[in-house]
Amino acid sequence: MSAEPIAGTVPAVDRAEEPPYRWRWMILAVMLVAEIMDLLDASIVNVAGPELERSLGAGPVGLQWVIGGYALTLGAGLILGGRLGDRYGRRRMFLAGLAAFTLTSLLCACAPDIGSLIVFRLLQGTAGAMLLPQGLGLLRENFSGAELTKVFGIFGPVLGLGGIIGPVLGGGLIQGDFLGLGWRLVFLVNLPIGIAALIVAAKVVPKKPGDRTVVVDGVGAALVALSCALLVLPLNQGQESGWPLWTWLSMAASVLGFAAFALQQRRTAARGREPLVTPALLRKPAFTVGLGGIALFFGGLVGSQLVLTLYLQIGQHFTAGEAGLGNLPLAVGTAIGGAVSGAFLAERIGRAVLQIGPLVQLVGAGLLWYELGADGSFSLWHIAPGVAVSGIGAGMVIAALFSFILAAVDDSEIGSASGVLTAVQSIGGSIGVAVFGSVFFDRAEVGEFNAGFRHALIAQACLLVAFLAVTVLLPKKARPEGEEYAEAGADAAV
Repeated sequence: MSAEPIAGTVPAVDRAEEPPYRWRWMILAVMLVAEIMDLLDASIVNVAGPELERSLGAGPVGLQWVIGGYALTLGAGLILGGRLGDRYGRRRMFLAGLAAFTLTSLLCACAPDIGSLIVFRLLQGTAGAMLLPQGLGLLRENFSGAELTKVFGIFGPVLGLGGIIGPVLGGGLIQGDFLGLGWRLVFLVNLPIGIAALIVAAKVVPKKPGDRTVVVDGVGAALVALSCALLVLPLNQGQESGWPLWTWLSMAASVLGFAAFALQQRRTAARGREPLVTPALLRKPAFTVGLGGIALFFGGLVGSQLVLTLYLQIGQHFTAGEAGLGNLPLAVGTAIGGAVSGAFLAERIGRAVLQIGPLVQLVGAGLLWYELGADGSFSLWHIAPGVAVSGIGAGMVIAALFSFILAAVDDSEIGSASGVLTAVQSIGGSIGVAVFGSVFFDRAEVGEFNAGFRHALIAQACLLVAFLAVTVLLPKKARPEGEEYAEAGADAAV
């Protein structure tokens, strides 16, 4: 469940005397298709674990890399992708990113072994990082006023639907086993969608040059990528390797790498050059604390969703299709919680909605703990109440979290801040996959599936308590709905 990536700089345009672009609504359709492809690929593979094990011999570590590797390279490259769009033009970067995303989807579908699939997934995430930051910027260039507000009103629900249907669609495709392709269909489904979107985008997205005076901070981008890799690599490999010394040294080096990145960004700005991230953001306590909150919350959410799917398939021997349906209570609950939070609750009670949401999730986790101990034969109905309650709490937070964190930054910093939050969200999801996968497989490998699920619930509860502590340091009121998107597209640099 990922929030929409935010674009980088879009030059201010005076449209008062310009007629609206005739193909602008087709641009919206293409942008939505690209965003939904990302959301599908972030979650659709969750149900492919047993099939990957049977087909390619993928073990727990391989599965964690296939799922989390995509989110890792996506998050690590999002800010750089926005800057490349600034320099070379959003149309050019969007078409190149979409073509690369479609091609890497085909490569994933044709992977002969698990090592190749992991490499292709990393490349697919990199392609997504080049593609996705261009979307909102292109919309902001071609819509304005009431139409722009309507566009963002469409964006949210459609993207929410994409997050809901991912596991269900993936399960259906794998179980259907059309043409004997099995798990490969979860990647092949991108081909007709991507090719059609590429043809339409080449026709309707207007040609506008980038700003060649924009300097891309390659050193900063390399520091981010290296630091992320140093963190996720030991988290994925540590459990299987017995947590040797190198895993701890690697995680310590990751912390130093992120510190070096912050220092390098300040020095880059002091020299009059353009950093990847506005350095003033890192001096705002509420924003930096918010980054930690984003990582904690989405790490727990993505990780626990993965464990739910693994438990159903590996622990209870559900088919891929049944496991996909097992995610429906979570998806429906998330939609309900998000609707309640976004419609009135966040505005009426302010920051408290970010505290009520985790408490509701904790109640859901408690229900799940109890339901896992129920006697008799297992069915989805045993865990549906706990999963749905957890989803309601998650939805309450998802709908409001970005707006409260962005309330701590200046208008001129919203674009950069939004890009950083989205990148941290994706990286947090990758870390969640590594941590929760390791926690679950530690017990699942000896046949203790219920214990593995319960240990994951304990890990989620710890992250939720930590997130609760973070929320008291966030602004009491959210930034007005939609303002973060409009300002991000118009004024600021990612």
